[in-house]
Formats: sequence, structure tokens, C-alpha cells
Amino acid sequence: MECENRLFVAYKPSFISSNAFLNQLKKKYKVKKGGFSGTLDPFAKGVLIIAFGQYTKLFQFLDKTPKTYKTVIWLGAKSESLDIEKIEEIKNIPPFTLNKIEKVCKSLIGEVEYYPPKYSAKKINGKRAYKLARENMEFDIKKVTSKIYDIKILNYSHPFLSLEITVSQGGYIRSIGELIASKLHVNGTLTYLERVREGKFVYENEKALNPTDYLNLKENFYKGDIEDIVKGKKLKIENLKIDKNGEYFLKNRNLLSLIKIENGKVSYILNGIKLC
Repeated sequence: MECENRLFVAYKPSFISSNAFLNQLKKKYKVKKGGFSGTLDPFAKGVLIIAFGQYTKLFQFLDKTPKTYKTVIWLGAKSESLDIEKIEEIKNIPPFTLNKIEKVCKSLIGEVEYYPPKYSAKKINGKRAYKLARENMEFDIKKVTSKIYDIKILNYSHPFLSLEITVSQGGYIRSIGELIASKLHVNGTLTYLERVREGKFVYENEKALNPTDYLNLKENFYKGDIEDIVKGKKLKIENLKIDKNGEYFLKNRNLLSLIKIENGKVSYILNGIKLC
């Protein structure tokens, strides 16, 4: 039987949910088990990390940060959804100097606390916030903290401000766009949102990736009988090249194992993942 395990980057188009897009990919590749990491709102497009088969177990161990987005803010436009879906008001405002915009962008570099958009993929009691918002449901959304690494001005053609923003995992570009506009003392909403990178993950025509190149764990080496790992037997710390506390991956034959060393004891996090 051909190995179904596969890790790759897909490019999600706008105005489709990440889950609906995943279903399209599962049909395309004729697989039953699949998942994605880093949900994109339906409005957003761009990089979406996809895994099939056993590789779906690896998402939390992938190096996916920081994330880089390209976006366009419409200055003077007000929208409940912080995008073009729910435009409520448009005001003609005088243009800003580039120096003013640069100062505002620089002021946001670092740790920032804000409310995520109500029209976002954030889960509220197991349901996506944007679904609750579209159903006119009342719900509270808690503040989040994320790190903004960089904000580059790509173009400013008033009232449209094009930016490239690099943030930590869990960053909400709509809210950051709203923060920028509020510091300019105007309303603002996104007309465009594209994720171009997640850590080392970029779109390369759905090319199959080797998961060991993208793990946020250090490689360890087992000096004992490889059959111990194949059969899932208890591993002795003296048979490991690195014996310090931490989480590691082992690669033997075509199998991948994730282990944890704690106070001289070795335990499996995951074992028997077939490398394809």
C-alpha cells in the first residue's frame, strides 16, 4: 500500500473556509485523513500547512513562527468585520505623511495586547467566532498578546496603505490593522490579507516536504538495537547520544519517533511514524 503520509504547503484562496479547502485537497489526493495548521479566515488567502495520514500528529512540533502577512488597510473605512464584508461607513480623510505612518508602525513593534476580531477563526466554546458573529450571537472575546517583529510599508496610495507584517503565532492582522488606524485617529479596515510565510513554510506548488527538516526539536541518536524503537520497547538513556532533559526526534530506517528525556528517564511522545 502506498504511503499516505504527506506534509506540504497549500495556497488557500479567498472566500473559502480552511476546512472546506482541506476537503478539496483530500479529494484531490484521494486521502481520508488530513488536517491543517494555522486556520485562515475565509476572507484571507495564502499559505496553509497541510498534513495527511500520520503526519497530522506532528503539527504541534513544527517550527511555524514567525508568520508573515501582506495586507492593505483602507484608511477612513469602518467595518464591523474589519474587512470589506461588513462596510458600515466610509469617510474621506486627508492623507498622512509617510513619516507619520512610519512612526505609528514602529511604535507597535514588540509585545502588543489587543482584542481579536469578532469575525475571526478564533474558537469560542468550540465554535468559530466568525460563525457566531454571522448568526448575530452575543459572545465575549478575551484579549490576546502577540509579538510584532516587523512592519514594512510596501506602498501608500491614499487611502490605501499596503504593509508586510511579521508576527508571532496567534497574531491577528485585522486587529493590528485596526490598531494602526486608531493610532492615526481614523477608522480602518482590511481590503486584502495574504499569509506568505509560516516560519520556514512557504508555498512551493504543494511540494512534499520532509517533516524532520521542519521540526522544532533537536535530533538525537539511539546507539542500541534499532528493533527496540521499531517494537516500541522502553529505551535506556545510556543508549542515547544526548542524555540531557528535553524533547528530541529519532530517525531510524524509515521511522520517526519523538521522545522526552526527564530526570534520566526516556518516554515516547510519538512512535512509529512512517517517513515517506
